[in-house]
Amino acid sequence: MTDTNTRADVGTGTDWRAWQESWDRQQEWYLPDREERFRVMLDMVEAVVGPEPRVLDLACGTGSITARLLHRFPRAVSTGVDLDPALLAIARGSFAGDGRVTFVTADLKDPRWPELLPYDSYDAVLTATALHWLHEEPLAALYGRLGALVRDGGVFLNADHMPDDSTPRINAAERAHRHAAMERAKAAGAVDWAGWWELVAADPVLAGPAAERFRIYGEHAEGDTPSVEWHARQLRAAGFGEARAVWSSPSDSLVLALK
Repeated sequence: MTDTNTRADVGTGTDWRAWQESWDRQQEWYLPDREERFRVMLDMVEAVVGPEPRVLDLACGTGSITARLLHRFPRAVSTGVDLDPALLAIARGSFAGDGRVTFVTADLKDPRWPELLPYDSYDAVLTATALHWLHEEPLAALYGRLGALVRDGGVFLNADHMPDDSTPRINAAERAHRHAAMERAKAAGAVDWAGWWELVAADPVLAGPAAERFRIYGEHAEGDTPSVEWHARQLRAAGFGEARAVWSSPSDSLVLALK
């Protein structure tokens, strides 16, 4: 099931899968352990709610989480929510005709966005490398709304930049090492964020949605990157009984909250 009011024109001959794969490669330039994060995320979904979950893919982008979810759990269903018209065009094109997937256009800062969803509750809400676009106050408010959407016994998982400001020398060494590797990859032909969006803007089908996307967000929305402890504290305040990191890299963490 697809949101037909705003679905991509899948009859144009556009290779949506290629666009989704190019998004994945661009994101991996920044996050070389991205697939490991997804693997652990889905491990914990299975551990907590089983292999047939009803999932909300929050700030879904091109549907990277949904793609991995359905590959691993063919009987799962997914609702993808985002505001970015270009990324949603790619997502809708990629999953056109798949009855397990619904996409919803919504602004997560609007307190009424849950009213647009096809279900009142979810077994799992999953998000990755997205909520750092929000500042702490709207993010805490979003967590409060998620507390009402996740069923009792359900799970929320957020993988994102969650630095520890108490270790500045470790942080500086990690950042220098990571950026050196990124520069080597770019010299070998890797496409970064700006370069990827230039390619999107040049595509005749995606040029319009891309222009609208930049009207909404600008070059890149600036939010906050609070610590793991902050996320866990806010999630417990939102009604989750337990919350902690279940995976981390030198720069990122995956926080799990159990309702």
